[in-house]
Amino acid sequence: MPASGLSLFLIAVGAILTFAVTTTVAGISIPAVGVILMIVGILGLLLSMMFLMSFSPFRGSSPFGNTAPPPVEHIERVDVHHVD
Repeated sequence: MPASGLSLFLIAVGAILTFAVTTTVAGISIPAVGVILMIVGILGLLLSMMFLMSFSPFRGSSPFGNTAPPPVEHIERVDVHHVD
């Protein structure tokens, strides 16, 4: 989960730079840097979620892949104690 924490941090810092900071710096657009940080944070969050979902036990995979399990052979039961 450290990757998702870092992603949330990048999203928060990007939102602050985009919407709350009014200071200007020569040669750098602070709102553009904020948007870039938010995009990188969102992409990192999506990638970390996809990575975590790949290990999920609830994703519906079967030990047989996408095929049906092999058929069970019918075994005839023989009574070994029965004498004719």
